[in-house]
Amino acid sequence: MIAQRDPGLPPAIPGGAYPLPLEDRSVDAAMAVLTIHHWDEDQERGVREMRRVARGPVVILTFDPQVSARMWLIADYLPEVAELDRRTCPRPETLARWLGGEVDMREVPISRDSPDWSLGSFWAHPERVLDTRARSSTSGFARMPPEVVDRVVAAVERDLRDGTWDARHGRLRKFAEYDAGLRLVVSNPA
Repeated sequence: MIAQRDPGLPPAIPGGAYPLPLEDRSVDAAMAVLTIHHWDEDQERGVREMRRVARGPVVILTFDPQVSARMWLIADYLPEVAELDRRTCPRPETLARWLGGEVDMREVPISRDSPDWSLGSFWAHPERVLDTRARSSTSGFARMPPEVVDRVVAAVERDLRDGTWDARHGRLRKFAEYDAGLRLVVSNPA
């Protein structure tokens, strides 16, 4: 990714979630977007590192696994993602505790017209499950064994074809936005 950056941009500093190669309070703000669930054993240390290096706000966009588990795709077709998310996605309240300071947590509804292909955006577009490119852009599908992905694709394809999906979830096609569990957690120093 660094090689793809415009050379006119400020330099990128390679590093992991922990330790961040920065001095205490050396940056104005820190941000993590849909990434903490990939930090494995460094989740808490990485979040605390963000707070350590930021003078100002720390902003985290993540999914609340208890809410995202209710989305039709996960609840009806892909419960393996719900189980994985329970193990790998810290709840927003946990992130708030790790960050400390003054914390604001907000729902971030996902628009029907969202150009983002995160798994949450599939709420309005069951056809994306059938699109290899769309599936490959989500870590939810990428972290599943091929036989699970094949099972889900076959089931969604069948249910779209015979009307089962619309009978169960067609009301969603009328919504402009939906709460698929996306949460914004903003911490300001105390």
